[in-house]
Amino acid sequence: MNKKLNIWLGLYLLVQSVLTTANAEPAVEVLKQDFVFPNKIAGFPAKLSDIKGLEINYFTTNDGVKLAYWQAGKGKPVIFVPGWSANGADFIDVIYLLSSGYKVIVLDPRNQGLSEQVRQGQRISRYSMDLKQLTEHLAIKKADFVGWSMGASVLWGYIDLFGTESINKLVWIDEPISIYTREDWSEQERRNAGGMTTSAERMIAAFAGAPTNNQVVDMKVMERFMAQDSLHFQNSQAFAKTVIKNNPEYMAQVLFDHITNDWRDVVQYKLDMPVAIFSGELSHNLPSQQWAQSVIPGAKLYVYTSAEQGDHFLAAKNPVKFVADLKAFLQ
Repeated sequence: MNKKLNIWLGLYLLVQSVLTTANAEPAVEVLKQDFVFPNKIAGFPAKLSDIKGLEINYFTTNDGVKLAYWQAGKGKPVIFVPGWSANGADFIDVIYLLSSGYKVIVLDPRNQGLSEQVRQGQRISRYSMDLKQLTEHLAIKKADFVGWSMGASVLWGYIDLFGTESINKLVWIDEPISIYTREDWSEQERRNAGGMTTSAERMIAAFAGAPTNNQVVDMKVMERFMAQDSLHFQNSQAFAKTVIKNNPEYMAQVLFDHITNDWRDVVQYKLDMPVAIFSGELSHNLPSQQWAQSVIPGAKLYVYTSAEQGDHFLAAKNPVKFVADLKAFLQ
């Protein structure tokens, strides 16, 4: 009986996968425009329509929110969860490179990218549920997962809520284990956790442009973003600004919950799969990523140099090296 049930379940998942792929639309048609990248880079597409097979699709969560996801390529699924305010457009070069050997899927979190703007569900736990429902929509039972910045927190929340059975390998890029610094921590505890603010409210205001100082909020991330010191990064940012219309008021709502979560127990005790962590010399998050590697058996840490664009945006600024390292780990 169990054998027949498994056969029927397998057929159902196969049909669901075919149906969801068939419903996906070419990105150019969904966006209703092509896009010419401002910098011509050898080996990379000159315009969006040069990325063959890039599609955008939508699904609706169980609380009624319409979420978008980008997909390209065939093979083993690799699911990306972008950071706060980011979306599939920010990963366009990564999608292009990685889709040559994998089925790449990038979720636009609620209130980000092409996903619906709503006031409900502004918690990391809800974003983790959204991720689970994406996998159910695509009938994916097991995949490699990559989280950048806040996307790593979404993955930690996913593991905390749903376990690790659906995760083949886990990758995250430069995310503090706890953004908020507790008053009773030693300096070593702060460095291990990656604490970068003593006030969630002040950090949210600083991200909106309010004045601050490094004792209250570490603004290294914003400094590295403003540098715009990579042709790849310039291309993806120009593309995102053209096709995405984010609303800062809606995006800001999740920040308080994001800032105040402490994921040290998940990182230290709940990661039982192969783990890779990416950080760099230009990131103040590096000590916390080193601590995470030290408490996760067998975890691999990739530290990019200054010359390799080793900051919070390393995947978008240096997609060639990042994808090469990612492929080596996934294989």
